[in-house]
Amino acid sequence: DKGGALVAELLAGAGHSVASREIVKDEPSEIRAAAERALAADGVRAVVLTGGTGVAPRDVTPESVEPLLERVVPGFGELFRMLSYEDIGSAALLSRALAGLAGGRVVFVLPGSSGAVRLAMEKLILPELGHLAAEAVKRR
Repeated sequence: DKGGALVAELLAGAGHSVASREIVKDEPSEIRAAAERALAADGVRAVVLTGGTGVAPRDVTPESVEPLLERVVPGFGELFRMLSYEDIGSAALLSRALAGLAGGRVVFVLPGSSGAVRLAMEKLILPELGHLAAEAVKRR
């Protein structure tokens, strides 16, 4: 799980604590259950999931997580794909990266590749995480 390890490393490097990490199979019920556990944990302000955002039959993370979201933040996916296009060209359209709010927390669904994780974390998530988390709590 190189993508998940990089998320944890970048969060810690930016001064955020990582409450837990979990690896699950590419099964909707397992993905949803892991997201629900993370959302229910005390002190968690954001949940970041990696992998399963492409268009292959086994890529089911967005549709497994989206029903848990009270609000989708479409700008995240739009900006992620725009920035990805600058790096990888038209293959960026295959990404179904997603963000939203659930239970007073921010949720991000990222591709699993290290390059995509680094791009999302450094260009989008880390610069806005504090603001997004504060806004998510207001919705609670």
